[in-house]
Amino acid sequence: MDKGRFAVPAGVTDWAIAVGVAALLLGTGLSGPHPAGSSELFGSALLAVGGLALAARRRAPLVVLSVTGICAVGYLGAGFEALAVSYLVAVYGAVRAGHRSVTLAVSVGLLAVLHLTALVLHDGPPREVVAQARSTLELAWLIAAFAAGEAVRQAERRADEAERTREETARRRADEERLRIARELHDSLTHQISVIKVQSEVAVHVARRRGDQVPETLLAIQEAGREASRELRATLEALRDDDTTPPHGLDHIPDLVKRFRGTGLETTLTIEGHPQVVPAAVGRTAYRIVQESLTNVARHAAATTASVLIDYRSDALAVRVDDNGKAALHPAPTPGLGLLGMRERVTALGGRLRTEPRSAGGFTVQAELPTNGAS
Repeated sequence: MDKGRFAVPAGVTDWAIAVGVAALLLGTGLSGPHPAGSSELFGSALLAVGGLALAARRRAPLVVLSVTGICAVGYLGAGFEALAVSYLVAVYGAVRAGHRSVTLAVSVGLLAVLHLTALVLHDGPPREVVAQARSTLELAWLIAAFAAGEAVRQAERRADEAERTREETARRRADEERLRIARELHDSLTHQISVIKVQSEVAVHVARRRGDQVPETLLAIQEAGREASRELRATLEALRDDDTTPPHGLDHIPDLVKRFRGTGLETTLTIEGHPQVVPAAVGRTAYRIVQESLTNVARHAAATTASVLIDYRSDALAVRVDDNGKAALHPAPTPGLGLLGMRERVTALGGRLRTEPRSAGGFTVQAELPTNGAS
């Protein structure tokens, strides 16, 4: 069972704490010594506001710290004898968020103000003793809240560092494994493929010089050798590529289209919607889809034109590549490794890919990549 499915959202927890603290403050304040009339209404409102303000302690910890501090001074000045619980929770949240110096400075100032307020407003001869006792109690609770926030902050920092260390270790091991595979592929396949390619080309050259008809099988071997050499070289380059080289993304598609124009394929690029920043994984996949589609068009489709469409939508990026090459309607062409690779990339992002012949002739590749969940 997935435990994360039943996790309580942070916003719900914050509101529950805020309402609980507000109820505690109101209950404590109204059950103890408190004024009557308008002062009671004013103090009660400050007690409630000080508690409910805690709902925003994650988003604006310093603002909540200030609001709860002002409320504490206000309801104490109005005559309520209630511990500043909301301010203590705000101190915990601010320190946990890393605002230690500001929290300390604000707290020292607030303690002085609370002490003076209790000293001035408390009735009876022993008011200095009462004020001193209140100040000592509040200082103890303040130190506890500060220490708790700092302890949680340090624990979260160590957890983040441990997670980064694990990610860096995993990335380093993946890089090492990628380079190892590249070396093995280079050592085991490059030589053999080069031999096949050279020998087949020599055989074709000799046959043509003699005036003999070159067998179709020999031409197929020659072409297969060239293709295997290109694919292996591209694979080795991809395996050896490191993170210091920025990956290709949407910004590189115009240059990609220009390069295919240079091969004689009349290629156009159309941008629709409002261009916006998309997750890096979406940009990389869009580039690979356009690259693989145009490569297939140039190699296999006998096409003269191709069009690339990039459509920015509110929650997705749509990519479409059409050509006017030769594609039989029935049966649909068997997908090769290029189409399979595109489908795997799109599926990994939770998107959809459609590849099929066009009714007007040619072939179309359409992909829809969600932009709200990829990283």
